[in-house]
Amino acid sequence: MDAGDPRLATLLHVALGLAEEAGAVTLQHFGAVLPSDEKADGTPVTVADRAAETLLRERIGAQFPDHGILGEEFGEKSPGASIRWILDPIDGTLSFMRGVPLYGVLIGIEVEGEPRVGVAHFPALRETVGAALGHGCLWNGRPARVSGIRELGGALALTTDPARILREPMAPGWDRLVRECSLIRSWGDCYGHILVATGRADIMVDPVLSPWDAAPFAPILSEAGGVFTDKEGNSRRNGGSGVSTNGLLHEEVLAILRGT
Repeated sequence: MDAGDPRLATLLHVALGLAEEAGAVTLQHFGAVLPSDEKADGTPVTVADRAAETLLRERIGAQFPDHGILGEEFGEKSPGASIRWILDPIDGTLSFMRGVPLYGVLIGIEVEGEPRVGVAHFPALRETVGAALGHGCLWNGRPARVSGIRELGGALALTTDPARILREPMAPGWDRLVRECSLIRSWGDCYGHILVATGRADIMVDPVLSPWDAAPFAPILSEAGGVFTDKEGNSRRNGGSGVSTNGLLHEEVLAILRGT
């Protein structure tokens, strides 16, 4: 499917509906004290994560039985399928478990290995951002657009965990970016990238992302007028760092983070 293909608009429409359904499942547990298990990577998983992903997989399988699925909690189904859904039922599980409303349901759709559709739904905030290549980016039904900030001195930069990023190889670059920008906040996880896509922030830096953490952001940022890459400037696929900007600041931000 090419950018602008009406089939992408159909996939976006379905993904938006599924994200809301999964979000409703998470809200049934939000604000309660939930037991959690520890996964192999040391991150927590709750009954809400599993229930939301189960719903998504069932709905996708019923409507698109030939599509592949990669999910954070239950792995991959039908590897090699030409269309693949990438699911993060709760991005920001630690925040979710503390009753912080900045967690999101993330859905990305790849066509022939290329990210084409992205949805980020924030159930507790009643916010949804979705995009399909060639069809624009919408924020609660109205066009989403990145900011017009052209200088770092007027920029708001975000990261999920300031302490963690200072333990990463990009720490010297992040430290310099902190000094260059006018405002630094840790409104992180998926919400930071969406704040950039909707013009409320200008830069979001994540030192480490899994495929399901990043899956929606390339279409969303692109259609909103911004850019999403890794810190080397590559369109990311299977993990690594993630940098969202309004596009105007992107090359400067990457140069700082790389120390060049």
